[in-house]
Amino acid sequence: MMILGLVRWMQPVHGYDVRRELLSWGADKWANVQPGSIYHALRKLAEEGLLRTVATEQVGARPARTTYEVTPKGDEEFETLLRAQWWQLHEVPDPFAAAFSFLPAMPREEAAAALRNRANLLRAGVEWMRASLDSDWARNSRPVHVAWMFELWLARAEAEMAWCGRIADRIDSGVSYLPAGLAGADVWPGWTDGGSPSDRKSNNQS
Repeated sequence: MMILGLVRWMQPVHGYDVRRELLSWGADKWANVQPGSIYHALRKLAEEGLLRTVATEQVGARPARTTYEVTPKGDEEFETLLRAQWWQLHEVPDPFAAAFSFLPAMPREEAAAALRNRANLLRAGVEWMRASLDSDWARNSRPVHVAWMFELWLARAEAEMAWCGRIADRIDSGVSYLPAGLAGADVWPGWTDGGSPSDRKSNNQS
C-alpha cells in the first residue's frame, strides 16, 4: 500500500524518487518496507496491472530509470487497502511478547534489569521523537499529520515505559507468577517461578 500510494501521490515518478521519499519517512522502520525491495515491488505492481510504465530513461552511464504511474485498477486497489487499514484493527506480532510469556525461565534479577533496560531504550526513542517534533523538519517541511503520527508513537512508547517500570518492581518484590490457587502445584515440570540458576539447580536436585 505504501508504494502504491506514493506513486499515486507523486506520479509520474521514478523508482529512485519513491525509494528516497519512503526512506525520508523512515518507512523501513515502521512500515516493513525494505529499501532493497522497492524496485522489485514496483515491477511486480506493474506486472499485476496496478502500475504502468510511462518511460524508461538512461542518462550517460547511470542505471536506467523507469517512470511509473497508477492505473485505474491500481487506484481501486489502493482505495481498498487504505480503508482496510483505517477501519480494521491489526495486531502486530511482537517478539518481545513471545519472550515475556516465558518470564519464569528468567532469573528475577535479570528479568527486572532487562525490563528497565527496555524502558531506557524506549526513552531514547521518545527523546528523539520529541526533538523531531520540535525541529524545523517537522514544523516546516512535513504535513501536519506526520506530527500526529509521532504523537501516537510517543503515547505508545511512554505507556510501555511505565509498564516496564511497574512490572520490574513487581518482579523485584518476589511476587509469585502463579495465582494463589496454583501456588505450589505441579503445573509444569520446567516451571521455576523466576529463580536464579542456583535455585533451579537446587530444585532439580531435590
